[in-house]
Amino acid sequence: MIGLVSIVALGFFLGMRHATDPDHVIAVTTIVTRQRNLRSSALIGAFWGVGHTLTIFVVGAAVIMFGLVIPARLGLSMELTVAVMLVVLGAMNLHSFFRSLPESARDSSSQFHSQQPGGDLHGHSHDPHAHQHLPQGSSLARLDRRLGRWAVYRPLRPLVIGIVHGLAGSAAVALLVLTTIRNPYWAIAYLLVFGVGTIAGMMLITMSIATTAHFVGRSQLFSRRLAVAAGLLSLGFGLLLAYQIFFVHGLLSTHPRWTPS
Repeated sequence: MIGLVSIVALGFFLGMRHATDPDHVIAVTTIVTRQRNLRSSALIGAFWGVGHTLTIFVVGAAVIMFGLVIPARLGLSMELTVAVMLVVLGAMNLHSFFRSLPESARDSSSQFHSQQPGGDLHGHSHDPHAHQHLPQGSSLARLDRRLGRWAVYRPLRPLVIGIVHGLAGSAAVALLVLTTIRNPYWAIAYLLVFGVGTIAGMMLITMSIATTAHFVGRSQLFSRRLAVAAGLLSLGFGLLLAYQIFFVHGLLSTHPRWTPS
């Protein structure tokens, strides 16, 4: 009984800790910065965790039950998918931000002139809530308009991101479990508990990000700055990961080096 409680507790809290890995937080932040509703933010974290758990469980169970060995080149390729995804998410956020710059400049200019003596005193509204959070011409806005009518669209984004992240860490988690839990069935049970902890941890993270963004700044300017910061961080981290995979670990070399982590 003590062994069961220990496995459950250890798996759950290590799963919550796993959710706080930098690449996980950066990726999900690029989506959560466009949310202000706690329920929506919690669902984003939950679907990310479900996708992550699904991959961890499938790949981890194959490693545990069948002794699956992942070659170094394949392992690096799985990690490369995370780098590519981070670059894409960051680029989409930055594209949306730069597409909104002309509108922002016009708003700022109009507000400046209306405050000058003799300036244009027409009734222009500068209410930060009068504008939509996503510019109508941005790539994200167009994607939302085209696919938003499908019920599976919004949960699908964090789910796919979670699945990709699970590819990068599944082998490491499974190998770690094998070194501590010899019984394969207990090891698989640990993977499930680990996944539940990851879901809970990511839900707390996404809710915390949305709550902070809601109370710290409600203006469109703050939202845009937060989005561009998340985009730059995601793009930079993704490029750094890609550099390490290609040049430090030698993905395209004759003898690639990969240590599951």
